Amino acid sequence: MLTLSEVESLARAAHEGQTDKAGRPYAEHLRAVAEGVRARGGDDELIAAAWLHDSVEDDALSATWLREAALSDRTKAVVLAVTKRAGEEPQVYAERILATPGALLVKEADLAHNADPVRLAALDAPTRERLTGKYARMRALLGLSAPGDESD
Repeated sequence: MLTLSEVESLARAAHEGQTDKAGRPYAEHLRAVAEGVRARGGDDELIAAAWLHDSVEDDALSATWLREAALSDRTKAVVLAVTKRAGEEPQVYAERILATPGALLVKEADLAHNADPVRLAALDAPTRERLTGKYARMRALLGLSAPGDESD
């Protein structure tokens, strides 16, 4: 089985040269999601899934690579659950996440970092507003409270 350090290195290499919408190295997002999963009590399998959560969706790694990788079935299932599919309705995507043990924790950490006000502030107003709405809708579909809501 791949160690967490090996998974991190693979994810960083797979996303090498990619940037987020604000032009920051994409690995910063992966690190933040992995740290978010750890902070929320996620184990090594879920932290590995966090490092890889966008790899198939972004074509950084193939679904074949994931299927054959020396990772737990749970890690693979979570990565596939949080991988958006072309043309997929948000409700279907949310249902898959909710049906896959551990996927909600990874998606919650992903959404938390995506919706970070500091990250969003670097974007132009129309993009910021569009993404803020998109993230809020997904949080609602997943039954997650808004960031900063004390009723978590």
